[in-house]
Amino acid sequence: MLRPRHFPAPFALSVLAVLQGTISIATAFAAETDRPLTFNRDIRPILSENCYHCHGFDAGTRKGKRRLDIFEGAIAEREGVRAIVPGNLNESELWQRIGSRHEDEVMPPPDSHKTLTAEQKEKLRRWIEAGAVYEPHWAFVPPPD
Repeated sequence: MLRPRHFPAPFALSVLAVLQGTISIATAFAAETDRPLTFNRDIRPILSENCYHCHGFDAGTRKGKRRLDIFEGAIAEREGVRAIVPGNLNESELWQRIGSRHEDEVMPPPDSHKTLTAEQKEKLRRWIEAGAVYEPHWAFVPPPD
């Protein structure tokens, strides 16, 4: 006959703590994916770290005359292509480039030594699908009353 096995109290408490931590992380992740994205909190940091060096405000380092730091530049048509078409992934060159497997097309380019994580790509996807709303830089937004 099998008898129930008893574990020492510290071990059982450790297992419960690990389970509670796992549940907390899963809950936080679920809340993160349900939360509406904002440009300043979720998207600007991704673009700033990975894209603005070549596609930002500095005309001296800008590639392809493409700006991603301002809405007008991101949606502007250049040679029949728009980097971002709000609400349309298939027409958004940014989305096509970050998902490309071709070394000469993928963004960020391999020689930049920058890569986007799956989570960052997912945020960009959700943001474009939701309309790619830009916000002024947080330093220029008055604090709420």
